[in-house]
Amino acid sequence: MTEAEWVHHAVWWQVYPLGFAGAYPEHDNGGLRRLGAWLDYVIELGASGLLLGPIFAAETHGYDTLDHFRIDPRLGDDGDFDALIAAAHQRGLRVVLDGVFNHVGRGHPAFQDVLAQGEAAATARWFRRRGGGEFVTFEGHDALVTLNHLEPAVVDYVVEVMTHWLRRGADGWRLDAAYAVPPAFWAKVLPRVRAEFPQAYVFGEVIHGDYPAIVELSTLDSVTQYELWKAIWSSLESANFFELSWALERHNGFLDTFVPQTFVGNHDVTRLASRLGDERLVPLAVAVLLTVGGTPSIYSGDEQGFRGVKEDRAGGDDAVRPPFPAEPAGLAPYGRQLHRIHQELIALRRRNAWLHRARTRTLHLTNEQFVYEAYADGNALVIALNAAPKPATVPAPSGGTVELAPCSWSVLPSGEAVTGPG
Repeated sequence: MTEAEWVHHAVWWQVYPLGFAGAYPEHDNGGLRRLGAWLDYVIELGASGLLLGPIFAAETHGYDTLDHFRIDPRLGDDGDFDALIAAAHQRGLRVVLDGVFNHVGRGHPAFQDVLAQGEAAATARWFRRRGGGEFVTFEGHDALVTLNHLEPAVVDYVVEVMTHWLRRGADGWRLDAAYAVPPAFWAKVLPRVRAEFPQAYVFGEVIHGDYPAIVELSTLDSVTQYELWKAIWSSLESANFFELSWALERHNGFLDTFVPQTFVGNHDVTRLASRLGDERLVPLAVAVLLTVGGTPSIYSGDEQGFRGVKEDRAGGDDAVRPPFPAEPAGLAPYGRQLHRIHQELIALRRRNAWLHRARTRTLHLTNEQFVYEAYADGNALVIALNAAPKPATVPAPSGGTVELAPCSWSVLPSGEAVTGPG
């Protein structure tokens, strides 16, 4: 495993900066400076770092990059980036950037040179083509032109981009659409990056596939655990904890190879509060996230019960990527209880750092009740969940029973007990 020691204690607060600052689709000149007003909020939540969405010059939503070496003017400039990094590091917060290296926007100079000069362009081999010479695009999006990851110059370019921003203070990278890039490409890039920055954390967005094989072949530190994400919300939505139990068995196997990046919400999916019909179930999902192995992230706003449905259409992500108030004081009061629950569970995790690599075993399982043990290094916690709208009694490891309120969770570690309603 290549993962740095500091990652064992990481809990991310994920932010999509263009939406957060109201810079897309609207424009608000606060940009990255607006994030500075939220750093103390991140500390109070209990998180240890920022997991940022794209911040580099792009045409629209940030994933159609025009210049990987320039901060998006809608978000500010190099000075704003440097100020954010300095303010975050002063508070002990790490910052991970979003690297879009599978494709670029059509306006990227390297692609524009090819359009203008054809095969005579220095970047003629930078982009994939089909047999008829047509450029390959990302998942049918004409605005996103796919890079040729077999081209050595593209390897050099990505290494240069990654090291440039690590030198400026970034602590790691999320690699967007890593599932679409040959793992061998990352295996050429990452050793060169780690030669200068061995403590950098690099994980890839992988939705499906053989996670351990991808990690091994690519030399990534980790990949996104979409299997567990789906099982958490689906088991609660459909009253089927058997799905979650099965997914946690799979998760145990992944932990033999790497520590997955775990989440119950992000910038690409429907908000948890909108996904689950009964909002009382949201804290149960958070309890699972923060008591199983992984490097967890909280998508900004989820801790406040934000709602938003992702739709398969142009602009369909906007509802899950809304602008935030200029400062935390502008948040509506209805999210305070859920925020406190997040604080409580993050604090539990930070006190039990061994949870980072914890395996789980099922102790009791029905459709609507689930008791499991998380364990590692001689430590253990027992987590009991009741997704039913009525009270339930479940067996305890000691031989007794635990009474659970409707839609509630209970964590029973050695020497302390933490319980919470839905």
